[in-house]
Amino acid sequence: MSEFDFEPVHGLPARLPEGEALRWQGAPRWGALAVRAFHVRKVALYFGLLILFRIVYVITAGEPFSLALMSASWLLSLGTIAIAILTILAWLYSRSTVYSITDRRIVIRFGVALPIAVNIPFKVIESAGLRRHGNGIGDIPLVLGSGQSVNYLIMWPNVRPWRFFDAQPMLRCIADVDRAADVLASALRDAVGAESPDTKADHQSDASIGRPGPAIEADPLPSR
Repeated sequence: MSEFDFEPVHGLPARLPEGEALRWQGAPRWGALAVRAFHVRKVALYFGLLILFRIVYVITAGEPFSLALMSASWLLSLGTIAIAILTILAWLYSRSTVYSITDRRIVIRFGVALPIAVNIPFKVIESAGLRRHGNGIGDIPLVLGSGQSVNYLIMWPNVRPWRFFDAQPMLRCIADVDRAADVLASALRDAVGAESPDTKADHQSDASIGRPGPAIEADPLPSR
């Protein structure tokens, strides 16, 4: 990881080495991030149920409906504030996050207060998944090889949900996810093809014993 104050190239902490090219860049969609990472719909449902329960409770106690509405107004205000805060956070995370795919690595730049860039070379990526959410938005989680890991708390929300101890970095809630997956798959194939004969033989040996090389695969990830 590296901290940086100035980006010579948008989304990258330094200029790419000679011979390395940028193939794709994207960022999370803030609306999808608000729903899937910050769970604004669930929060809205929770406060809706609390408001309904409060109104029913006051009415069954013999009070008029107008008073029941007034007694639940503070819950409505609290719920509105909570949803607004979560939505703003999702927007800030979306604005501060950039996913970059070059022909050698993936770079995830993120961080609202303290920008951080994480480099994930292709050689440490064992496989990649693909999860579509609709409207062209989806996720691409990355399975890292043995001995490679990321910190779930530091990387959140750019990680696969609920994988705390074997955290998988993820390009999350990106638009036109199929195109991004195609670009990544092509870059991974080209990177493997550019390796030395001995290294390519190692990949073939891995495949023969059930350890797949880099690939994009459909993966039924949990939506949250």
